[in-house]
Amino acid sequence: MKPYLQLFDFSKKIDYKTEILAGLTVAMTMIPESLSFAILGGFPPLVGLYAAFIMGLVTAVLGGRPGLISGGAGATVIVIIALMKSHGIEYVFAAVALAGIIQIIVGLFKLGKFIRLVPQPVMFGFVNGLAVIIFISQLEQFKTIINGKTEWISGSPLWIMLGLVALTIAIVLLLPKITKAIPASLVAIIVVFGLVFGFGIHTKLVKDIASVSGGFPPFHIPKVPINWEMLKIIFPYGLIMAGVGLTEGLLTLNLVDEITETKGNANRESIAQGTANILNGFFFGMGGCPMIAQTLVNLSAGARARLSGIIAALTILLIILIGAPVIERVPMAALVGVMMMVAIGTFEWMSFKVINKMPRQDIFVGILVAVITVWLHNLALAVLVGVIISALVFAWESAKRIRAKKYIDAEGTKHYEIFGPLFFGSVAAFNEKFDLSTDPQNVIIDFKESRVFDMSGIDALNKLTERYRALNKKLHLLHLSEDCKRLLKNADDVIDVNIIEDPSYRIATER
Repeated sequence: MKPYLQLFDFSKKIDYKTEILAGLTVAMTMIPESLSFAILGGFPPLVGLYAAFIMGLVTAVLGGRPGLISGGAGATVIVIIALMKSHGIEYVFAAVALAGIIQIIVGLFKLGKFIRLVPQPVMFGFVNGLAVIIFISQLEQFKTIINGKTEWISGSPLWIMLGLVALTIAIVLLLPKITKAIPASLVAIIVVFGLVFGFGIHTKLVKDIASVSGGFPPFHIPKVPINWEMLKIIFPYGLIMAGVGLTEGLLTLNLVDEITETKGNANRESIAQGTANILNGFFFGMGGCPMIAQTLVNLSAGARARLSGIIAALTILLIILIGAPVIERVPMAALVGVMMMVAIGTFEWMSFKVINKMPRQDIFVGILVAVITVWLHNLALAVLVGVIISALVFAWESAKRIRAKKYIDAEGTKHYEIFGPLFFGSVAAFNEKFDLSTDPQNVIIDFKESRVFDMSGIDALNKLTERYRALNKKLHLLHLSEDCKRLLKNADDVIDVNIIEDPSYRIATER
């Protein structure tokens, strides 16, 4: 069934009340964050809200799984800040559209599956680092601008802010123990709003960040020259933004899969992200990707269908069009409290329980990914570094596992039964297993429990064959798998190894 028809699939039970309330809660948390990210990037505030609406609606309808929430995320905004400063907003819109095209290509060629190469320690580091970022970013709301300088608030404003945040957290923690009929986050926002409005409490409001009033996203063709020079400028930003968006998005999709015990579609999510970013480029949006914090707010509110994401997106649009006067009076303390609870819920506390059972290299990788995520706010770089280090550690450990069992049969032929993979990392250890000078006339290398993985392994076999031939001895290869045979045959014009059928063995090289 097509994703947009799942809304009307009555064979699947949808709790409409839960979905609608979850969508409203998500919208309340997305608005200040989208505004903050837009201001951080130097964009007009509405550019952030337009991104939240477009990303949220398109990915909710076409995305890879229900429950995933997308919007104008900080991870992608950070990528294009430099382009905004150097070339202006028109080049940013062009770069966002280009990022969308790249993401669609990734989805069409089904490259989203490579997210499975991300190891669990990297996931731990990614999620924990992101939780710390979400928490720390809320501390910015405890600052104010005095005489052009940013300073921490103090005195009564500080105590009022802390009290309202504490009240919000208390409601989020305690209400689910009484009832789960209404999302605790939404109740907390409404209670704090009513308290501040009813008693005339002076505290920081959404309108103190920026105005959220405006019209429908206008169609806009980026005003950039269509030439090679322009493409050279925007391509690096578009490529990095596409990579960051897909990395954060597909990791978030995996996280939702684990929470809901269902399976999403990474390639469909890539295409949906790309489509949304292209629309952002032509409808005055700053682009974005799935947002883990809002996704967790959505899931914690009980949403499991696409409806909540659609409600959130439409709510943001209605707020832009007609609801700004009300939303602008929502206390920032309520939203800070909700987001702090999201950060606490996002953190993988289980990682502390299993840390003493994890290999030291996995602990190192997890901590490193978390540090890079927090320090540089570059999720793609953090994950890439983690994957590379994990791959190198795996190669090193695999290289040490290669071994050989040796024996001489009744006919005087010496057998080497190889265990472990033969690849670039294990070639040196593989060569050390052979006693060329003392070996008999016939030698068999049995690969029943091994496999040749790369060109380095092929080259090692070729050189070993030559060394035995120099001693007038014959080397046979036994029990090579079909993919090993193909690998050797494909390299036949590069190195001197012939594959022949032998009545005594399944496959052999003989000199």
